[in-house]
Amino acid sequence: MTEHSVVIVGAGPTGLVLAGELALAGVHVVVVERRASQQVDGTRAGGLHARTLEMLDQRGIVDRFLAAGRTMQITGFVGIPMDVGDFPTRHNYGLALGQGEIERLLAEWVDELSMPILREREVTRIAQDDSGVDVALSDGHALRAAYLVGCDGGRSIVRKLAGIDFVGSDATVGWIIGEVAMESAPQIGMRPEGGGVGPIGHGGAAGPYRVVLQEPLVDDPGEPTLQDLRDALVAAYGTDYGVHSPTWISRFTDATRQASSYRAGRVLLAGDAAHVHPPQGGQGLNIGVQDAMNLGWKLARVVDGASPDSLLDTYHRERHRVGAQVLHTIMAQVALSTPDDSHAALRSVVGELLRMDEPRRRIAGMLSGLDVHYDLGDGHPLIGRRMPDLDLQTADGPTRVYALLHDARPVLLNLVEAVMPAGPVRVVDAQHDGVWELPVLGEVAAPSAVLVRPDGYVAWAGDHTDARLAEALAAWFGGP
Repeated sequence: MTEHSVVIVGAGPTGLVLAGELALAGVHVVVVERRASQQVDGTRAGGLHARTLEMLDQRGIVDRFLAAGRTMQITGFVGIPMDVGDFPTRHNYGLALGQGEIERLLAEWVDELSMPILREREVTRIAQDDSGVDVALSDGHALRAAYLVGCDGGRSIVRKLAGIDFVGSDATVGWIIGEVAMESAPQIGMRPEGGGVGPIGHGGAAGPYRVVLQEPLVDDPGEPTLQDLRDALVAAYGTDYGVHSPTWISRFTDATRQASSYRAGRVLLAGDAAHVHPPQGGQGLNIGVQDAMNLGWKLARVVDGASPDSLLDTYHRERHRVGAQVLHTIMAQVALSTPDDSHAALRSVVGELLRMDEPRRRIAGMLSGLDVHYDLGDGHPLIGRRMPDLDLQTADGPTRVYALLHDARPVLLNLVEAVMPAGPVRVVDAQHDGVWELPVLGEVAAPSAVLVRPDGYVAWAGDHTDARLAEALAAWFGGP
């Protein structure tokens, strides 16, 4: 039996980001993946939202993704564009980039960090005790780890073997989705009931195109065919545009479920293993990556003995609430997309509201991930929110906040001439000239110091004499 500190099941975007986070902390990890290679058939997820781009920026790898995709406004609500171009972030846009490219770039990063991936193997059994988890694999080998993390998708075997309930609603609406070529240029854009046709990458008039359209929901639809996709195009547009040469065709529904707990002892869940929902708004891959960024540094500290096991309970507490909000919003979008006159009228009214600045900023902040707020207690409005990527002046020259987070370690940013406690965090003395502004909230008062977690969220902010700084240092990082 081979021993590791952590076994991650699934080498999709969530599993790869978690592996990278743990590798940066020096944790001994192995990833188990059923696929023979990292290749993804088709585009699947089609982009990255602003907060996900910020997180990649926090690790110094965002430029790889920006070079491979197209920056554009991708945030939308039931086909209504939600522009984040006026939001206070360096990445006030989304990135159109297929999942295959996203996974390829993440896999390259993980490979640079010398993180092993065991391919063409699946988990068949798990058994946990007080000191670890035994993991049996389909090739007859076994692994043992202090912790096991299921990043193995909506049908997660890890979730099932751990006995974690997957609570939610069954399907009421079905869609067909595919990546295809077309003989004639199609009508591009979102349809009022959701879905539509859009170009992939930098292809010309022939495509390829991504098609997502509603179709009748039946008990056992079987594997979708090109003719099924033709039928859906004709029903929606009156023509099939000469569709041909599919790369892949699949189906999905509005079934919406969430794990009752993201943790069962030494087994944890992240990404689609913890929450499944239809792809309205392009949330799935993004919140999976954000799950991994929240969990990674916490798991690393617990494995290293720097923090107690109870720190992992904050992962469920913080991310389950975010996941529930995402599911709630997507269910609303599915309901609004019902193709009848009454819902069309409701979409029209909602569209008018979302063209107003305040509702637009509130919904766009939520969909882009820029307005995530963890309940970390009272105090400065920054606490529990993403740290702005401020331009800083330090004794070593100019820098910015996210550059200080490249090594995935906590930072205590000192903005006044005062001696700050160090302990388990890096103290950076700096100056910043300018306003502090958060999406949706707007300007906030500049604090004297800020304690920034490795995932870029503020654990404490205030005056250096505030006794709650010592409490925050102890709670998150083991001491002042």
